[in-house]
Amino acid sequence: STTAPCAKDTLNLVNPGTLTVGTDDPAYPPWVLKNDPASGKGYESAVAYEVADRLGFSEDEVTWVSVPFNKSYAPGPKDFDFDINQISVTPERSQVVTFSGSYYDVSQALIVNDGTPIASATAVSDLKGYRFGAQIGTTSLQFINEVIQPTQQSQVYDSTSDALTALKNGQIDGTVLDLPTASYSAGKGQSVVGQFESTGEHFGLLFEKNNPLVTCVNAALDDMRTGGVLDELETTYLADYLDVPTISST
Repeated sequence: STTAPCAKDTLNLVNPGTLTVGTDDPAYPPWVLKNDPASGKGYESAVAYEVADRLGFSEDEVTWVSVPFNKSYAPGPKDFDFDINQISVTPERSQVVTFSGSYYDVSQALIVNDGTPIASATAVSDLKGYRFGAQIGTTSLQFINEVIQPTQQSQVYDSTSDALTALKNGQIDGTVLDLPTASYSAGKGQSVVGQFESTGEHFGLLFEKNNPLVTCVNAALDDMRTGGVLDELETTYLADYLDVPTISST
């Protein structure tokens, strides 16, 4: 008899019989609830278990490992089968790691302090004179530099929380984060004034370069997409954070 191409015992795994999934620590809502990816609660945690199920793994056959965001897309061997951590697919990253198809299509969003002049911005052209900052290595920082193109050099921070603190302290006028993370992360006295028009950016599951497992994972994601599972999970975990106006690109 022929073996099905994605039969569990034929999969290319770090540890045979176990699906090893990476994410950051801490992992934040609404992607992972209570910093407990093994709970299956939160959009990314739930997506990972839905993929695992379609590959033939029970919940107790899934193991989570901690992978810092910036380390995830560095070149070289990986100690996980895939990583799920709001990692946007970019040409640069794709040279050294392999990505699945999209499990979430993402827009960037602008966080500002309430009552400041930038809070009334409605178009990208309104933003150029303000001071921005974002986490190092992120597509949000890239978006600031390439789309907003502020007249002052962007500040670069080690983490998103550092950028939000700088905003709170008035060291920058705005920071950019993906939506819905922006809606969840905006602190007291801060607001998401809008989301930017889509650039086609999306999150993918990340694999060691050329790991053949991606083919089977893509089949699982396709099934989840066509079966409405991704839409259901988005409604459950993300919908509350997505209702913000769009900032015009002109």
